[in-house]
Amino acid sequence: MKPLILHQAIAALLTLAVASCGFSGHHREENGDTAQVEIMDLTAEAMQWADSVTMRMDTARLGAQVLMPALYASDDPWTVALLQRYAREGIGGIILLKGTVEEARTLADSMRRVSAVDPFVAIDAEWGLNMRLADAPKFPANGRLSPKVQDQLMYDYGREVARECRQIGINMVLGPVLDVTRRDSYVGIRSFGGDPRRVSELGLAYGKGLSGGGVMPVAKHFPGHGTVRTDSHKGKGVIDGSLQRLDTVDLVPFRAWSAAGMPAVMVGHLTVPAIDSKMLPAAVSSTIISDLLRGDLRFSGLVLTDAMNMLGAEGYTAADALRAGSNLILAPADTHGELAGITESVRQGTLPLDTLRQRVRLILFHKYLLRRAPDIPESVSTPQADSLARKLSEL
Repeated sequence: MKPLILHQAIAALLTLAVASCGFSGHHREENGDTAQVEIMDLTAEAMQWADSVTMRMDTARLGAQVLMPALYASDDPWTVALLQRYAREGIGGIILLKGTVEEARTLADSMRRVSAVDPFVAIDAEWGLNMRLADAPKFPANGRLSPKVQDQLMYDYGREVARECRQIGINMVLGPVLDVTRRDSYVGIRSFGGDPRRVSELGLAYGKGLSGGGVMPVAKHFPGHGTVRTDSHKGKGVIDGSLQRLDTVDLVPFRAWSAAGMPAVMVGHLTVPAIDSKMLPAAVSSTIISDLLRGDLRFSGLVLTDAMNMLGAEGYTAADALRAGSNLILAPADTHGELAGITESVRQGTLPLDTLRQRVRLILFHKYLLRRAPDIPESVSTPQADSLARKLSEL
């Protein structure tokens, strides 16, 4: 693993260590050196395990590990059978769509029992599990938060959502939304608003809360969906603003996210003519991922595509996204077709096997770290959740 990745991996683990002790993270100085050594030991341990497992995987298993199909949180026999097939094939994870808490728990437990490598179990919980699971605790949408909400409350909110996720078996949240929006944007109330500094602060605090609770947060939608009117489900969005706006507004929250050593970013189906003359959707653009996100913003965590079954990604494949720099391919329209496409691309040499291994190695590294998440007792619904919801809403 490259030195920069090692450096930011350690930074991410330090963030997790601080977060798990509370948002302020005050420690006695003599304990800091010990914590640093322990984190470095864990980092080396995770890297060694990821290297070892990756080298034992054949091309099909490597290709399966990058795919995360979406399924409704339903425990009907057809869904459970499909999920178990995915698990036997080594599919890297799933995204849970609408359903109930118990159905989501059934699917998460079922996949984890069958999978040889622990899967990612993800959900859109931009403002809590109720966004997808009807009987989960309800929190206000990001755009409806009280203007009095500050970092500590957002951190506590993230910890609470992480606790609820862990009760169900979910270990990845597709959020927070770091898009800096304007009134006519498609993103709307999913965003924390139009002030890049406030979006940065609230989004990062929520993400740190999730991390501190043992759940991976995924910031989205890079490089910024806030000025785009197009719904990516229906077509490719165009970021037609100036480079100055991109640098001083849209990228501000993502730059803060990267600087804090956070673990994952979702790249949208957005074109940026000012940067990529080919006007490729960002999720399959090496200019956006490798040059801008990895290079300029120095981000070295996991890169996830937005759902590949959206019309905004029409005509592009999982292999295209992997070549561009993505690690995880979300919601492919045809999971097994994409797996076949990845293995064929490797066979033909258009996707180097070493590139695929590198993508998977980072996936496994982060999966190993999630194994060390703290135990979280109690049921999903608690009085604390109700109290948090009131504080987030009150004016």
